[in-house]
Amino acid sequence: MGNVEQTTATPGPALEWVPDARELADLELLLSGAFAPLTGFLGSADAASVIENGRLADGTPWPDPVTLMLPHDHPVSPGDELTLRDPEGAAVAVMNVTERTADGLVAGPVTSLGAPEHGPFARLRRPPAQVRAELGERPVLAVTMRGPLDDLDEITATARELDAAILLLPLAFGEGGPAVVRAALKARDRLPSGTVVVVAPLAPREPEIDLELREHVAAAYGAAEHLAGPEPVTLPGPPHRRGLVVFFTGLSGSGKSTIARGLHDALLERGTRTVTYLDGDVVRRLLSAGLTFSRQDRDLNIRRIGFVAAEVARHGGLAICAPIAPFAATRDEVRHMAEEVGADFLLVHVATPLAECERRDRKGLYAKARAGLIPEFTGISSPYEEPDDADLTLDTTGITVEHGVERVLDLLIAGGRLR
Repeated sequence: MGNVEQTTATPGPALEWVPDARELADLELLLSGAFAPLTGFLGSADAASVIENGRLADGTPWPDPVTLMLPHDHPVSPGDELTLRDPEGAAVAVMNVTERTADGLVAGPVTSLGAPEHGPFARLRRPPAQVRAELGERPVLAVTMRGPLDDLDEITATARELDAAILLLPLAFGEGGPAVVRAALKARDRLPSGTVVVVAPLAPREPEIDLELREHVAAAYGAAEHLAGPEPVTLPGPPHRRGLVVFFTGLSGSGKSTIARGLHDALLERGTRTVTYLDGDVVRRLLSAGLTFSRQDRDLNIRRIGFVAAEVARHGGLAICAPIAPFAATRDEVRHMAEEVGADFLLVHVATPLAECERRDRKGLYAKARAGLIPEFTGISSPYEEPDDADLTLDTTGITVEHGVERVLDLLIAGGRLR
């Protein structure tokens, strides 16, 4: 792994680094205890030992190096404390650096600076010790997932044979992570009562190593038996060539239509994708003419929007939608419509607070709703179910339209959906 720099210099100033996606996923598993007995990123001796014979330097079996690499010009040295941050700048952990090699490998134990507070399904990212305590002494059947499960009967039969609790472990990593978690939640509803879902962000490796790491993580969660679910279905073509639905949801007055129109204009200026904007008011006047604002008709309106958007995306187009879409189940239906035709789906939650939306009230709708003149008005007399699976959450309070549009463009570029 290269020559090791040995130094006894006093610790330098505060240092920081943003690991890549795989390193961040490994970091989360280290901090949660799912990678026990590891407590930090491996050094050169451990990494070389794992590569050679599948064991740590002390002889502990381990299938894969868990390492952190820094560029050559990063000033960190042994004895330093390195703050590790997520891509948004939030401090995730502190690493006590014990080794720095010439080729950039940095090793040392890590200490958590707090559990993640955001991101899709953050509430399901739970440490093994907590889950083991919840499941108690009963045997556990752990099922690791990288895609939808194709045989729930086998899982049910195995659990009954073992008299075991079922633990679904969606290995949520990268852009497809939320879809795997959603598949686990849907499977849970069809499995025996008491089935538990816990997210484990294990990055994929080579098939044999991947299976071994699945076994290790399952064991950390107390599994007496482990089943590995099937591999995910790969969508055809690179992201910038696949169809895409960008679906904005939020309260009336949140700014979602304004940002959506700005995104539409920005994409037309770039000219690299075929873009269709499905404006909510226009759809109501034409495609959904005659529908009321009852829950049933509002759901039907969203389904119609989703159907048209999926048809645009089916042929490689990019569809932008900006309805209120207050109900999670209906939003999930639209996501399924897009993914079913081989397209991608991005959910943007414009999470501007109700008070700010009501302060704007350009159409006077909130005032009428408060006066009882508009029944079933979202946020006042009808609920809005905030998404927990949004790809981007955006509060437009105090920001410019341009800034909001840039946030969405950054999301498209980061996912390779826009060149």
